[in-house]
Amino acid sequence: MMKSMTVVVVGGGVVGFSTAVCIAEALPYCSVTLIADRFTPDTTSDVAAGILICSPFPDIPLEQQQRWFKETIDHLLAIAQSEQASEAGVLLSSGWQIHKELPVDKVPFWSAFVLGFRIMTDRELKRFPDHKFGQAFTTVKCECSNYLPWMEKRFRKAGGQVVKQKVNDLQELSSQGYDVIVNCSGLGAKSLVGDSQVYPVRGQVLKVQAPWLQHFIRDGEGQSYIYPGMHSVTVGGTRQVDDWRLEVDPEDSQDILERCSSLEPSLSRARVLGESVGLRPSRKNVRVEREMVLLGSRQVPVVHNYGHGGWGVSLSWGTALEALGLVRKCLHERPPRARL
Repeated sequence: MMKSMTVVVVGGGVVGFSTAVCIAEALPYCSVTLIADRFTPDTTSDVAAGILICSPFPDIPLEQQQRWFKETIDHLLAIAQSEQASEAGVLLSSGWQIHKELPVDKVPFWSAFVLGFRIMTDRELKRFPDHKFGQAFTTVKCECSNYLPWMEKRFRKAGGQVVKQKVNDLQELSSQGYDVIVNCSGLGAKSLVGDSQVYPVRGQVLKVQAPWLQHFIRDGEGQSYIYPGMHSVTVGGTRQVDDWRLEVDPEDSQDILERCSSLEPSLSRARVLGESVGLRPSRKNVRVEREMVLLGSRQVPVVHNYGHGGWGVSLSWGTALEALGLVRKCLHERPPRARL
C-alpha cells in the first residue's frame, strides 16, 4: 500500500517515542519518521525513575489530566502483565508516599487508577516519625533504559523510520514537505519553537545496590525518594529550578544519601553503582495543542506535545493519544497538495 501522508516526530524521549508509536500503529497510511539528536541512554527519560504518580497542572481540566494518567497506566499495566514485561522494563511497584504536613489533597486525582490506594495506618507511619500522614498504593514503574529500545522496536515494526539529527529550527524541516510536524522536543522546545515558558528543573539521582528493598518510599514534596527497580534502587533527588548543570554534584549526592538514609537506614550500607542528572522539561502547563506554522512558503500544521516536567513517563501514552487525535484532525483538514 502506498503511504500517502508523511508525519515527522521531533524528539526521542518517552513522549516522542510514545507519540510516534501511536501514530504509526493507528494510521497505517502515514509514513512516520522520528528525528532526534539524542536517544537512549542519553535522554532525560533515561534518568527518570519512571514511577507512575503525578501532580496536577493548574490550567488543564482535571478530567483531561485524569484521562491522560489512566490511559498511560492502563497501557503500562497491560505490558506489566504480559510476557514482554522484563524486556520492556515495566513492573509493578508498591510503597508509601509520606507527608510531613497534611496535604491539600489527601486523595490525589490519580488515586482511582493506581491499585489498592489507601491512607496509611498509624502503625505503618510509626517508622517515619517526622511524617504525620501517608498514602499506600501499588503503581507501575517504567524503566526507560529498557522501555525506549522496546518502543523503538515497536515503532520500526509499525513501519516507522528513525533518524539521528539535530533540528535547530522547524524551518529546517520545510524542504521535506511533511504533511504534519509533531513537536515532542521537551526542553528543546525553548529554542526549537522559541517557547520561553519552558524551563529546566534539575534532578540528580543515584543508583544503589540494595536488593533487600522491596517497597518505594516517596516524600510527598518529591524531594526525597527511594524506588527499587529491576537492577538497582534509584534514590533521589533534587528539584533545582532554572539550573542547567548536567554534571553530577557531589554535595547533592551526599545530601540525597543522608535524606534517604533517614527514611531507610539500611541504605547507608548500600553500594553506589552510579549517579546521573536530568533536566525536567518544565512548564506551567504541559502543551498539547496544534497550530499552523509558516515553513518556507507553506502553512504546515504543527502538533505540540511537550512540557511534561517530571511527569513525562506518567502521562506519556495519554498525551500521545491526545496528539494522535490532533494529527488526525490536521490530516483530515489538509488541503490537497499539488503533485507536480
